[in-house]
Amino acid sequence: MNLTELFSHPGLGVMSTSSPDGKVNNAVYARPHVIDETTLVWGMTDNRTYQNLARNRHAAFLFKTSDPGFSGVRLGLELIRTEEEGVLLAAIKANTDEIVGPGAGAAVTHAAWFRVTETRPLI
Repeated sequence: MNLTELFSHPGLGVMSTSSPDGKVNNAVYARPHVIDETTLVWGMTDNRTYQNLARNRHAAFLFKTSDPGFSGVRLGLELIRTEEEGVLLAAIKANTDEIVGPGAGAAVTHAAWFRVTETRPLI
């Protein structure tokens, strides 16, 4: 599955994380920045998802394109690192301002880099 091509389509994404004691969290997330077919980056705030990842580096991401039917992907992810400054984070903040509204990008404080550990179709 070509992730670059897939994430060029509009759609809905949901990231799932878990706290160390097993409490699951689901959150709507934008399409990632595709570095290559095994490396994806999302902008994150200091929310529950980020807090879970700080203690448990594993996550899942489900993406359903807006196309008719069940086009999309389920991904297993492992957090590689986070960045609190840099060109990519600045681009993510600017993109957030454009999509969500002026000033919204200020809440994005981390660029979270993930390794794709598993790729599965939606169905």
